[in-house]
Amino acid sequence: MSRDRNSSDKPYKPRSSQTGSSRPSPSRAPKTENTDDKKPSKPPREPRLLSESEAKSYEKTFKKPAGKRIGKSFNRDKPFIKGDKKAPKKTYTRTFGRNDEGERTKSFVQQRRLEKISKEVPKETIRLNKYIANSGICSRREADELITQGLVEVNGKVVNEMGYQVQKTDKVIFDGQGITPEKPVYVLLNKPKGYISTTKDEKARKTVMDLVANASPYRVFPVGRLDRSTTGVILLTNDGHMTKKLTHPSFNMKKIYHVTLDRKLDRADLNAIAEGVRLEEGIAEVDSISYIEGKPKNEVGIELHIGWNRVVRRIFQRLGYEVEGLDRVMFAGLTKKNIKRGHWRILTDLEVNTLKML
Repeated sequence: MSRDRNSSDKPYKPRSSQTGSSRPSPSRAPKTENTDDKKPSKPPREPRLLSESEAKSYEKTFKKPAGKRIGKSFNRDKPFIKGDKKAPKKTYTRTFGRNDEGERTKSFVQQRRLEKISKEVPKETIRLNKYIANSGICSRREADELITQGLVEVNGKVVNEMGYQVQKTDKVIFDGQGITPEKPVYVLLNKPKGYISTTKDEKARKTVMDLVANASPYRVFPVGRLDRSTTGVILLTNDGHMTKKLTHPSFNMKKIYHVTLDRKLDRADLNAIAEGVRLEEGIAEVDSISYIEGKPKNEVGIELHIGWNRVVRRIFQRLGYEVEGLDRVMFAGLTKKNIKRGHWRILTDLEVNTLKML
């Protein structure tokens, strides 16, 4: 009975390696060398001396002068160039100094590096006519005419050169008023009581800027002023030319107020106000004054164009009346219609064009 191959003590060997096998193993096959097919070896060449012309040609071939690096070739004159993996990294020693106050200062290498970066960064410039057009004064074509007429100053010098470049930090003056290249914004606010019509207050009181903080990414300024206890329409904008136009007395911008008095207004006093009341600055001329229809006699409407400080209150105080409520219902043709107290809205293009034509 034959034993199983797996149960044998000897390791398993393939049949080809066993004796008596008809197929010998290729690894153990005898190597025979055919001497008949082997070619006879050539005798070594005898060394010979090169001629002078052959030596020069060999020298030109194998001893080329070093040139520019191309691809992965190696430049022997400049072995370490930009982009070469074998080039050593530049190292800088951080040497710090001390100023007079004892603070650490930047090293010379770092300072030179910052100076190089500042020179490479181009300064943002803009054409002067575009600068004027962006401020909302006029179009670019009209701005070119203003420049040629010498009506524009840059950093205190009159500029009449076409295509003149200015920076955003330059001070540009047109018609005696500083302008900015920001997009003009016009915000109409229905001011409530308790707010001051200034950009900031030394006593940390609330201002109209707190109400329009989210109205525009640009900084706006109130056009004219209203007392802290006076309510009504007020315009805020970054258009300096428009601000001058709406506040200067020569433009005669009309304003309408709703006045609430502590008692009824006599007809004689109403006529006296219509004729003009003398104040410290002179005679306060009123365009019109009348009782409000459907309201008691202590409520009147008054229209005027003068912009003296607290002029409406002082007119009635001159005649012995106290103003309990003062509300501006119209300013330069703008009303507070559909604007709740303490809210604001952006003027439409039609309203802005109307203001420019006034």
